[in-house]
Amino acid sequence: MAEQSVLLCTSGYDHTIRFWEALSGICVRTIQHTESQVNRIAISPDKRFLAAAGNPHVRLYDAQSNNGTPITSFEGHTANVTALGFQSAGRWIVTGSEDGSIKIWDIRSPNVQRDYQLKAPVTDVIIHPNQGELVSCDQNGTIKVWDLGENKCTHELVPEEDVPVRSVSMAIDGSILVAGNNKGNVYVWRTKNKGDFTDLEAVKQVSAHKTYITKCLLSPDTRSLVTCSADTTVKIWSSIDHGFEQEKTLKGHQRWVWDAAFSADSAYLVTGSSDNSARLWDLSTAETIRHYNGHQKAVVCVALHDISI
Repeated sequence: MAEQSVLLCTSGYDHTIRFWEALSGICVRTIQHTESQVNRIAISPDKRFLAAAGNPHVRLYDAQSNNGTPITSFEGHTANVTALGFQSAGRWIVTGSEDGSIKIWDIRSPNVQRDYQLKAPVTDVIIHPNQGELVSCDQNGTIKVWDLGENKCTHELVPEEDVPVRSVSMAIDGSILVAGNNKGNVYVWRTKNKGDFTDLEAVKQVSAHKTYITKCLLSPDTRSLVTCSADTTVKIWSSIDHGFEQEKTLKGHQRWVWDAAFSADSAYLVTGSSDNSARLWDLSTAETIRHYNGHQKAVVCVALHDISI
């Protein structure tokens, strides 16, 4: 199998991971992930690996061959793994779980390198663009910043008491941090010195949806924010000058929308939904240009890597 220039993968509750030709909508490969649902997937920066977070394992697959057997397993969580991300050089991954822990794993030797204990189920973890910090959010409604150099939590934010924060995202230049919660609210903080958390300033609260936000994601060009929701819609917000005015609503999914991934040029978006499908959207027109059908149950995670390497 020749190396795919565009890797598009989807997974969820039917225990399969599917690889798609992005433009034709044809499924070109299916991995059976028999032991559990898949909550999160991530593609390594070099496109060699696909990581899949299940319950309670994380499996690493070869993204460039048809071998459906995991290359590596990361064992140590004791509940659903809800967050997953690759370090920019692909040397380690971070995971977060409903067991209340965040773990860092070395790709080459799948041992736990760091283990941070929270007092609540973890809903999302992202790696700061500087690769030296993590940002997590949890079921208690707390956002935490973890300094990998100091090996501790350095900052804590609670936008709304006892309202679970579902998703966090950070601008690629470290200038903005965004969080979405179970009440449908989006919170925005600005770092005065890009990426310096000592100077976090709350700049905006947006009532984005009337029900749960499942995912919030800033675009690679930092000009847009996407919010996915239980209300079946995906909304696009302008993040220019921290305005966060709504620009478009993407309508088409029939049930909850769980996840989204931008193309590298920020022009397209892939989404996954409880309607058992994924979609590719042209953000200039807010139209669906491809449907990815084949999953038998909810599609709760998507991954897209279309950067030439």
